[in-house]
Amino acid sequence: MKVCLLIHGFTGGEHEVSPLAEYLEAQGYTVKMFTLQGHGGSKADLRNATRLDWIDSAEVELQQLLTTYPKIHLIGFSTGSLIAAHLVVKYPNHICSLTMLSTPVFPLNPQQIIRTLYQWPMVKAYIRNLFVVPSKATREFYRIVHESFTIYPHIKIPALIVQGDQDHLVKMKSASYLAEHIGTPDTRVIIVPKSGHLVCYAERKSDFFAAVQVWIDTHHFTSPQS
Repeated sequence: MKVCLLIHGFTGGEHEVSPLAEYLEAQGYTVKMFTLQGHGGSKADLRNATRLDWIDSAEVELQQLLTTYPKIHLIGFSTGSLIAAHLVVKYPNHICSLTMLSTPVFPLNPQQIIRTLYQWPMVKAYIRNLFVVPSKATREFYRIVHESFTIYPHIKIPALIVQGDQDHLVKMKSASYLAEHIGTPDTRVIIVPKSGHLVCYAERKSDFFAAVQVWIDTHHFTSPQS
């Protein structure tokens, strides 16, 4: 049984990864999505949740799955990829593979994002939401971004890195940095053409969805301490 836990991004929700989840379910995978602590509610909820709360809420979901399944595959989107990376390091012998979508290793600053708005009318609402989140939550986001640099070298399981070639929130060098600094030689980078940050909604998403499936199938039960 192939089981996948999908983790959404900062200020987002399950909708960010649901197209991929639905694809994997159609292929016979067991898929779990959830909402990170502080998300899906009020601005106060987001303001009062720390990056450690986000990680803890994801860890609870992981632990619940591990009561039934010995090993799972982790898939993170954006900040969810950073959270997944932290969990991989903590549970290396329970995670078969890691898939990192649109990972904000080097996020664009607000001025750079504003310059991209005219190019991305479909994601204006998404970007606008980033500018109205509580400043405390934004600080937590940047903290997990910075802290993750010490995590990447400790990732020892197979890692698939996916990024859109027109990502409006993350610098393109993020994907290559991950490939070079993750602590396993078993990595692959997929650049999705004509895709912004919301890579699961890319025009050619089906191509990389199929690649994710192949990655999971190839690396099922191959974690370091299997």
